[in-house]
Amino acid sequence: MSLSAVHGTLSSLKVCQADIGTGMDIVTDVAMDLAEAQNEAGNPGIKEMEAMILECAKLDREINCFVDVVQQVTAEVATQQPEAMFSLSDKVKEQFTQRIARLSDAELQKHQKVVAFNDSIKNSADQGNKQARENMEELDEDIAVTQTQDNFTCPLTQVDMVNPVKNKKCNHHYDEEAIQVLIRRKHSQKKKCRCPVVGCGNSDVTTSDLVPDQMLRRKIQSAKRQNSRT
Repeated sequence: MSLSAVHGTLSSLKVCQADIGTGMDIVTDVAMDLAEAQNEAGNPGIKEMEAMILECAKLDREINCFVDVVQQVTAEVATQQPEAMFSLSDKVKEQFTQRIARLSDAELQKHQKVVAFNDSIKNSADQGNKQARENMEELDEDIAVTQTQDNFTCPLTQVDMVNPVKNKKCNHHYDEEAIQVLIRRKHSQKKKCRCPVVGCGNSDVTTSDLVPDQMLRRKIQSAKRQNSRT
């Protein structure tokens, strides 16, 4: 096996990770619909969705771990004699097994999309209960869209966000792709990434600070559907 073939396989795994992320977003949407409709965050359907999210998070983490191990081992092999390639598979398997054994399922609760899932279910259940008490579901939805419309615009792209993420430090929102590009560019310049919201004092935005905001994403989509109907 050549190193180029190994790198090609890793690229395919990263594409698979993107699909896993999309699947987790879909599961979150379904669970939010259940929470809003049934006004209860602890119903069996949502528990099933939570189990699916955790399984996806576990798979995503294992792919990250596998990619890290392969990159480390291939970097070592590349500096050795060609025959070292024959032991590549065994080395990867050994180190991957050791890394996986040290991981804890409890740590999955810190996965960004698991955090976003839990926050979204709580917010959806709260919103569903509020609508039920007031018995004005359609009116409440219109008010919610109107009140949050100003927050739909990404401070970087100046257009509506597609995949909004929330900064845990300063609570500001950005489009995920735009802020990730900015973080990478600043880091390549050996600089910290400052929050792009005018007046914000957060001078060090990192990827670990960002959590997908599924509730805001749904509101943006709802507003777009309303605009298309009118």
